[in-house]
Amino acid sequence: MREVDGQDGGGQILRSALTLSALTGDPVTIENIRGSRPTPGLKPQHLAGVEAIASVCDATVEGAGEGSEKLVFEPKRPRPGHYEVSVGTAGSITLVFETLLPLATAIDGHLSVTVSGGTDVKWSPSMAYYQHVKLPTMRRFGLLAAVEEARPGFYPRGGGEATLHLAPSSLDPIHLRERGDLQGVRVYSTESADLSNADVAARQATAAVPDFGEESDVPLRERVVRTADSPSTGTAVCVRLDYEQTMVGFDALGEPGKPAEEVGKAAAEAVTDFHASSAAVDEFLADQLVLPLALAGGEVRIPAVTEHVETNCGVMAAFDREVSVELDDDGAILSG
Repeated sequence: MREVDGQDGGGQILRSALTLSALTGDPVTIENIRGSRPTPGLKPQHLAGVEAIASVCDATVEGAGEGSEKLVFEPKRPRPGHYEVSVGTAGSITLVFETLLPLATAIDGHLSVTVSGGTDVKWSPSMAYYQHVKLPTMRRFGLLAAVEEARPGFYPRGGGEATLHLAPSSLDPIHLRERGDLQGVRVYSTESADLSNADVAARQATAAVPDFGEESDVPLRERVVRTADSPSTGTAVCVRLDYEQTMVGFDALGEPGKPAEEVGKAAAEAVTDFHASSAAVDEFLADQLVLPLALAGGEVRIPAVTEHVETNCGVMAAFDREVSVELDDDGAILSG
């Protein structure tokens, strides 16, 4: 039985521990779940992730209740098929997908999981980021995955729906030390249908195009503006930078009373701040790549060693898998 202490981190410790347990077949006990958070224990989105991976692995689970701070997970081999799970709130669909994504390396047939909840909510990757940054990066290294979004879901009602499709895969070592020259920009902007008369998505998209000063000739390769029905009013914008060897993304969410131009500008400023660094991946992808590095090896230049990176490396160690961090003048290198 593996043992993982979640005292010093959030839901990512839980997700990584469940994923590694499913991949290795080793049962795991996770204690002090989200122990450092203002409201510790399992929330609906975490429970949806537990339910999803438990179904795929026909696992025995103890402690899967809202507010629970201890979970025991005993999996069997991941099985192909189609599964469905509901977060029940506006909790993040993409974070449920994060628990399942690496299972592509362990299945022997097609696996699809449909999740309902929030597609574009705080403290999680937006659906556009997941579709246009995370998954293309993983496909580059052999992990066969795609997401099909049925409808967006925003806070507070959620109601979004998307399906993760996985095919049997073999993950290659992940080498992302250098990014090369900037090749282009892509912008993805979404609005709920009740905002269409105000052209919110289009205004966000215009404001989200970054200004690189001397590099002002960087082409806008793609501009997607979308209107869709959703139970809650909401907007989201994601900006992707295409470098010669990598891609990165930053997103921003609309808020009541916040002009669309400010939402777009927030994403644009995050992009220009990143471009001034020498990192090969953004800070969000950095912590998400810790587990793939533990599985397949490789090296990735990241902008900084965040709490998520540190705690995720700790989970890898609990399963006898090492991901090291080396600091230098340009940031840090993650090595698996």
